Amino acid sequence: MEKTAVIGDRNACAQLPPYQVSDDILVPDYLEQTYWWAYLHPNAVRFFERQWLVNLILWGNFASLRDAALEEMGTEVTGRILQVACVYGDFTQQLARRLAPDSSLDVVDVAPVQLENVSAKVKEYPNVFLHHQDSTYLEFADAAYDSSVVFFLLHEQPADARAQTICEALRVTKPGGKVVFVDYHRPNLTNPFRYVMVPILSTLEPFAMELWEKDIIDWVPEQLRPRQVRKETFFGELYQKVVMVP
Repeated sequence: MEKTAVIGDRNACAQLPPYQVSDDILVPDYLEQTYWWAYLHPNAVRFFERQWLVNLILWGNFASLRDAALEEMGTEVTGRILQVACVYGDFTQQLARRLAPDSSLDVVDVAPVQLENVSAKVKEYPNVFLHHQDSTYLEFADAAYDSSVVFFLLHEQPADARAQTICEALRVTKPGGKVVFVDYHRPNLTNPFRYVMVPILSTLEPFAMELWEKDIIDWVPEQLRPRQVRKETFFGELYQKVVMVP
């Protein structure tokens, strides 16, 4: 089923990007059970889709973390780019603005309500395309993308789904390209947010603490390891950027 919509104002209408919703792609149980309140209920989408709120959730670090991810792809982003999962805030718009005229951005998400939300945010960018897909089983060919980005998705997944997502992002990215991950990280001992975040994450984001215990590369089997891995931490090591080069 193809979904499309029209946004109207006093002077013109803008066509939202169409996308196919597949009845065969189901919202995972962990997402239904753990994150329905944040990502699946329409009221949740309306509530969380506020720039100031996503910045507050990240303790004022949204813009710096967003820009750290985007800088890996350059001031002008060329080639075919993949964003794995939708993001509240202006991450996708900022990435779309950097696209060269002959480049494209594909955005995938398993939740149709998230695709509907992001479609309104990227309606001005004809080279952005939306896909209803599960990050653990992408339907794209091997080495289809020049770069891929996974922004604050991994902490929301149980270990098996997280490992599959990482490996799929690596699989669909060309050798020599970049796969950029931004997510939570174990804070250093002097960071007061280390002690604030334990009850928050344990209660609201039960899979996130696993990123405090292991490096992202640890979820990649030895035979699938990329050629290069680089990690940078932010805000007293509460957040991390990991760049893998297949």
